[in-house]
Amino acid sequence: MKFFVAIFAALLAVAAAQELYTSKYDSVDVDEILKSDRLFKNYYQCLLEDGRCTPEGNELKRILPEALETNCAKCSEKQRSGAIKAFGYLSENRPEEWKALRARFDPENKYLEQYREEGEKNGIKF
Repeated sequence: MKFFVAIFAALLAVAAAQELYTSKYDSVDVDEILKSDRLFKNYYQCLLEDGRCTPEGNELKRILPEALETNCAKCSEKQRSGAIKAFGYLSENRPEEWKALRARFDPENKYLEQYREEGEKNGIKF
């Protein structure tokens, strides 16, 4: 019986660990990307499928639809704060790119409306 309890506990631990997105790219400096026209352009074009992607860009492009749909349920606190920072920066400093990304990932504005209140609490004006 103890064997089955141990296996069950191990499976729960593995399942819980899989609940979050990978932290492999958590060392990526969001501020550096947002402040560099070259880096920003590379990620932007990757997300719009207009350019090549780094491994980090591919991962972001892969998880972004689910993260938007689930209110970033699988995001770590670092990933969530990076997303809020990026959304704020885009909406205030790069409105055309923000509009294009919203058209790609939220064409019906359902996430925009869903997160408007939370965004405004964080100083983001949509």
